Amino acid sequence: MNASAMLWTGRILTVLFALFMLGASIAPKLLQMPVAEETMAQLGWPAGYALTIGVIELACLVLYLIPRTSVLGAVLMMALLGGAMATQIRAGSPLFTHILFSLYLGLFMWGGLWLRDPRLRALFPIMRDQSDAADQEDPAALRMSSR
Repeated sequence: MNASAMLWTGRILTVLFALFMLGASIAPKLLQMPVAEETMAQLGWPAGYALTIGVIELACLVLYLIPRTSVLGAVLMMALLGGAMATQIRAGSPLFTHILFSLYLGLFMWGGLWLRDPRLRALFPIMRDQSDAADQEDPAALRMSSR
């Protein structure tokens, strides 16, 4: 996949993630919709925490959407999603539909960022160049790199 296609695919995934988070999680909490408070109560959170969590989610999302702070935003959002996962575990929720949903969202979020940020692709290469693979098979290259 060429760089332009990766960039646009990453942008599309990022927008989809942002829209999902805004519509399904952040807006109900910020607008103090009854469904947000009811869900928080079902998960064992005291009344009033939905608004605070919604503000934190919004701050993480804004950081994620700004290119200069996108990695920080992704790390903070992943921490928040990890907390959501821990809450689901504590509540005894089903594994694949509730507990792991935060993981699915996190992978989607990081996938969008990985596709749109060449620095992240360099840090976490999924595919290696053929020259890298050839160097790894060459014992002389391995000895030189270990010095």
